[in-house]
Amino acid sequence: MTKHVEPDKILVKMPSLRAVRSFVAAAKYQNFTRAAEALCVTQAAISRQIRELEASLGIELFKRAGRAVELTEAGAIFYDAAYLSFVNIAQAAERVQGLGSSKKMLTICCTPAFSALWLSRRLPAFFTANPDIDLNVVTTENFLQMEPGIAPDVFINKVADPREGYHSIPLFHDLIYPVCTPEYLRQHPEVSSLEGLRDSVLLNLSPYGRSQVAEHLDWNVWFSFFEIGANARVDDSYHLFNANDYNMLIQMVLNNQGVTLGWHHLVAPLLAEGRLVAPLTQVVELKEKLHYLTYAESKTHNEAFGLFRNWMLACVADEHTAVPATE
Repeated sequence: MTKHVEPDKILVKMPSLRAVRSFVAAAKYQNFTRAAEALCVTQAAISRQIRELEASLGIELFKRAGRAVELTEAGAIFYDAAYLSFVNIAQAAERVQGLGSSKKMLTICCTPAFSALWLSRRLPAFFTANPDIDLNVVTTENFLQMEPGIAPDVFINKVADPREGYHSIPLFHDLIYPVCTPEYLRQHPEVSSLEGLRDSVLLNLSPYGRSQVAEHLDWNVWFSFFEIGANARVDDSYHLFNANDYNMLIQMVLNNQGVTLGWHHLVAPLLAEGRLVAPLTQVVELKEKLHYLTYAESKTHNEAFGLFRNWMLACVADEHTAVPATE
């Protein structure tokens, strides 16, 4: 006699994963057209999948207002759970795919500026020396609010107290000074004095969207070290530009649009290449403001992490802002 398996209530009640995927994309972009572009399907397909999902759940997930859409209360609850589930599935798939590969994987989390101006320049040497290691780089300005499901193996930032289950190694301290292009200095020789610099076009890094505001240093704070008020500008014909994207500020400087503050570990290669110069000798050195390599305790004896850690420590060892090794 054949024994039949009882229906699995959870699996039977599950809505279509294809419909849920369309919903997650629409909720993320708050626009059906952008969701369709992200999933490489038509806008009509997204609309149809979401209608089917809403019919299956018996409740509206979106408030529709023209082309824009907004999550209902029910939609917000469902999105939080669905998004986290897809993150977990994607990460599990990545791990499973890695089981059949000889490659080792590390996930590194750092700021966009550190990724673009420090890490990307040096990674070719790391990959050449370690062809069997792949890196997954996640960038953020807010290390206090990581996306659900994201658990990096390594953080590179200024958080002094490691997270639970992590340990920190100090790397280097902050050295901050103005930078501009040689051409901008030639056209504006006045920036070679503190007063002239104060009254020039200043490109300022704002704290908006950044988690470590207490660590923030802008033009106002930098000038205060030399007892000069940045707000007491004599010549108002030059503007003060604010942005919370440091990569944007550096690009504007390289386009001869003004002067910005340079963090030594980020701009030193550009100075060495002659693309940037320091127009005056004054610097602010903050030896107590350290950057750390923070790693998961579970990776302590991991071969790939050990190679990455040793490579990174060797990269910063020659910097005069490097923290002396204690081990």
